Amino acid sequence: QVQLVESGGGLVQPGGSLRLSCAAPKRIISTFVMGWYRQAPGEQRELVAVITSGGTTNYADSVKGRFTISRDNAKNTVYLQMNSLKPEDTAVYYCNADGLVGPMQYDFWGQGTQVIVSS
Repeated sequence: QVQLVESGGGLVQPGGSLRLSCAAPKRIISTFVMGWYRQAPGEQRELVAVITSGGTTNYADSVKGRFTISRDNAKNTVYLQMNSLKPEDTAVYYCNADGLVGPMQYDFWGQGTQVIVSS
């Protein structure tokens, strides 16, 4: 079983910043599409940002220009830098790894880290 371990969540005031980290096995970080999703209370889980093994990124419209996803293969870690945070960014944030191992498609999730944006 592959473990994705998130960290970096917490309570922050509107306009503030947080950086989330997701540690994963080396073979996962370097070959899978890595993503961050979030789920607010009473809402469905939604995509926040993804990054491919080649470094291509994609963002939800709601976070474009404020959030940045990056990967450090040497540290086996994917980051989500969140700036100009808004109360509506409050959610549990999940790290995801999606990719192929041979002919098999795999989809791994972390346990989630809570982000609360409130004054």
